[in-house]
Amino acid sequence: MKKFLIVGLGNIGSEYVNTRHNIGFKIVDYVASKHDVSFETAKLGAVAEFSIKGRKLILLKPNTYMNLSGKAVQYWMQKENIAKENVLVITDDLNLAFGTIRIKSKGSDGGHNGLKNIQLILNSTEYPRFRFGISDAFKKGQQVDYVLGEWDEVEKEKLPERFKLAKEIVESFALAGLNETMNCYNGK
Repeated sequence: MKKFLIVGLGNIGSEYVNTRHNIGFKIVDYVASKHDVSFETAKLGAVAEFSIKGRKLILLKPNTYMNLSGKAVQYWMQKENIAKENVLVITDDLNLAFGTIRIKSKGSDGGHNGLKNIQLILNSTEYPRFRFGISDAFKKGQQVDYVLGEWDEVEKEKLPERFKLAKEIVESFALAGLNETMNCYNGK
């Protein structure tokens, strides 16, 4: 059975639960809920698994904090023998308007500390990533507060529709492949 590692980036702790920076956690939580699976504490994170049309998806929420995400990603890739091309890292992106989707096969870390650490640990920029736009609607010097801040009311209203789309993307990645998923969903 072909395996896929779907990594939602975020920070552990109740103070981070509904922050913009935890969108990766929220997306994998949503996917797990729609497939009726629960996360269980495991080495370096929380993990949930399900199968869909002959493919096994392992959802991972690293418990290493955002800036050390690479350790968990590498461990689960090795443990489950999953190649880089079958890993999808889901993260927030300040450079995209709220809710905008950008899926890429490789690229820079874009200043994102989670991606920076994954790149360092894997010694590669060539792994699929799914960036979820959180916009850059903050004043100079307020970036940390914005990223670690909670969604505003307008964003909260729009999130359920975005979560539904994100679930489709995760499933498409496993079933149709990265290129087809990029063609179908980029910019939506």
